[in-house]
Amino acid sequence: MGALTRERDVREAYAAHSGELYGFAVRSLGDAGLAEEAVQETFLRAWKAGDRFDPEIGSLRTWLFAILRNVVIDLGRARAARPRVAEGGVEPSVEPLEQALLAWQVEEAMRRIGEDHRRVLLETHFRARPYSEVAEELGVPEGTIKSRVYYGLRALRVALEEMGYED
Repeated sequence: MGALTRERDVREAYAAHSGELYGFAVRSLGDAGLAEEAVQETFLRAWKAGDRFDPEIGSLRTWLFAILRNVVIDLGRARAARPRVAEGGVEPSVEPLEQALLAWQVEEAMRRIGEDHRRVLLETHFRARPYSEVAEELGVPEGTIKSRVYYGLRALRVALEEMGYED
């Protein structure tokens, strides 16, 4: 049975996480009312899909933020289809929250992959170091680094998908 299949479970999750979710939604959407709607929609979706939550894969917080990310994107797209004039004539962008949530999801996914893969991805992709340099530092052939990068990226993609990230 999933973590959010009973009303009590939803209430507990709401009490524990709604404030943080609301903060992200407000910063992203720039509208308190829309942020409240985003949080409510997040918990509605979580409740409907409660049987799909697996604490072995990730925390409830991680899962709720993945759902919120999709809700914020959906609300942002709906608002873009029906543009309105905000105070001051500038419509807030969804991009800062999207970027923050994506960075947070990648960080969480990186924690879930093997240490060898994580280290090689950090060095080659995030620090932009050449494969040969990383291979020399680790005392392994360059081909091993290439293989670890390949399989590390695959593992990272699986971890992100398990967390609810969608392309």
